[in-house]
Amino acid sequence: MQKSKNVEEYIAMQRAAIASNPGCGTSHYNLAVALIGLKKYNEAENELMEAIDCSPGLAEAYVQLGGICLKNGDLDGCLAYNQRAVKAKPGFSEGYGNIGFIELQRGNIDEAIVALKKATTFNFRFIQAFTTLANAYLMKGLIDKSIETNFKALKMKPDFAVAHNNLAIAYLEKGEYDLAVTHCDKARAQAYEVAPEILEEIEKYR
Repeated sequence: MQKSKNVEEYIAMQRAAIASNPGCGTSHYNLAVALIGLKKYNEAENELMEAIDCSPGLAEAYVQLGGICLKNGDLDGCLAYNQRAVKAKPGFSEGYGNIGFIELQRGNIDEAIVALKKATTFNFRFIQAFTTLANAYLMKGLIDKSIETNFKALKMKPDFAVAHNNLAIAYLEKGEYDLAVTHCDKARAQAYEVAPEILEEIEKYR
């Protein structure tokens, strides 16, 4: 209850800030993020558009609009907004990470790798981008590169389940079954749901 009250107070503050200074893109953006938290996506979208009108360089607003598109199943819209984000702010790792994720969903592995390499270069602690990049390498058959990239993620967070899951699959592909079992168990220890077909394959090597 308290949290909800705090959000409503925060929203009221942002609305007051906009009323006194309608041209402040940051206030529109802050209001939009709070509205997204309340799942008021249509209203949030309007505020994000206002934010961009006031501050065309506000790359974070494009990313949020991309997130709303993704919730609506619009991959093309999500990709377009994230491309606008990195145009507005070159070196914006989150935008590149999202572009890589969407390209991978669309089966464009090479384009995904290019974007994800940029994301991890601009932010060397962007753990999700490392695991998505590792996944892209795996899909391209670059098993050793995938393994190396997953270990970069684990260096940041040793119990990161997605990286352990990726490693289980990579070692399965390499025929290094003991390591596949080890990483599968580590992923599952974090309550990660390993795909049933992978689990079934790994169980043969216990």
